[in-house]
Amino acid sequence: MGLFVFLPLVLPLTAWPIARLAELRLYPRTATRLLTGLAVVMAVCSTVCLGLLMVVGTAQLPGNPLPDGWSDPEVREAVPYDEIAGKLAIPALLAVLLVCGRTLHRHRRVRRSAHLALADLPGTEVAVLPDEVPYAYALPGGRRDRVVVTTALLSCLEPAERRALFAHERAHLAARHHRFLLAAQLAARANPFLRPLCTAVSYTTERWADEEAAQVVGSRRAVACAIGKAALVSRGTPVPTLAGLAAPGPVPRRVAALLGPAPVPRTWPSVFTSVGLAAWGAAAGTAVSALSSANSAVTMVLILHAATPL
Repeated sequence: MGLFVFLPLVLPLTAWPIARLAELRLYPRTATRLLTGLAVVMAVCSTVCLGLLMVVGTAQLPGNPLPDGWSDPEVREAVPYDEIAGKLAIPALLAVLLVCGRTLHRHRRVRRSAHLALADLPGTEVAVLPDEVPYAYALPGGRRDRVVVTTALLSCLEPAERRALFAHERAHLAARHHRFLLAAQLAARANPFLRPLCTAVSYTTERWADEEAAQVVGSRRAVACAIGKAALVSRGTPVPTLAGLAAPGPVPRRVAALLGPAPVPRTWPSVFTSVGLAAWGAAAGTAVSALSSANSAVTMVLILHAATPL
């Protein structure tokens, strides 16, 4: 197994260049799918390797429930610096499981509370709340997906900007952006080196919805004006787990992108560009991470099988 078991823990660093360039150079839909896929695969690989290291660490603890053969020198020699890495992996993996579990619980709790707050309103696709605080967000799940907006925000927008707002939130729901956001957030919780990808996914999902809204409304300027006004009068959504028109930012970059030419959809960037090189570098890092974790897992299984008495 050797040093290969440590590679998936640091290989997410190879995705940092594409996390930044994808926001600027890739079509938002392509960027969202690419960054989310990279983040999920790398997070799974790093978590698997933490689990393998935890086995080595647990086998060294007195009174552990593992078979006696699992603490043999042959098992510990499979991991360099086994005494340090093995024991450190135990609290690290427990922290990953705890943080990811808390993130999932928070998402469920927020969505459940949001649906309960709308229980007394008509079950229409758009729920208008008589609230003096201006905000809007897309609420998936429940009996049906809904767009939630307050009267305070609607009063600040022109008719064309209102259509842009609703088109933006419907785009979030149609493309299931909440799933991309949750997957990226869980990946960042599993490996802190993946936080730049999580931040980028938060931005590219908003850009994705911006472009979809511009196509529906037929005016990129109307969408840009709606985003700018919403950002000026609101502080985003009530909770950060819900996708909204004015958050996350940075809003000026979104407005500038809408005021410029429409991006051209591409499935994969050319390797002869900076974003193409970054994408291939991240893909190579992800492939090496997957191979390293698979090699380490197979090696550990073979070693433990040989060390386990029949």
